[in-house]
Amino acid sequence: MYGDPATVRKILTELGDTWAVVGLSSNQGRAAYGVAEVLQRFGKRIVPVHPKAETVHGERGYASLDAIPFEVDVVDVFVNSDLAGAVADEAVGIGAKAVWFQLGVVDEAAYERTRAAGLDMVMDRCPAIEIPRLGPSPR
Repeated sequence: MYGDPATVRKILTELGDTWAVVGLSSNQGRAAYGVAEVLQRFGKRIVPVHPKAETVHGERGYASLDAIPFEVDVVDVFVNSDLAGAVADEAVGIGAKAVWFQLGVVDEAAYERTRAAGLDMVMDRCPAIEIPRLGPSPR
């Protein structure tokens, strides 16, 4: 349900290429750093969202989702499950098309709220694992 293959495919191939990666910093030891790199290789524009607002992988960072001055298609969430629901609510507030909770990030109430608001959502999955399965070639 939370990782429905059709929804995974739709988010990765149809909803747009601008991905806000919440929790992404320049710390190369964190999973977000590597996942953002994979997303870029597959043609996605990553937007780092972290309180430090660092530039990562050549993309300017922002301290919050509402500080991003352009449309975001997907919000990819690398925060603890207890904080993830608030991020999903912010994603709804900025008009994102989808929310993606990373491996280990689960909040069923946030999933229900986000889906009820009309957004597609995946939980407890990693786009860096899923996107190569679809067969698009890296750019």
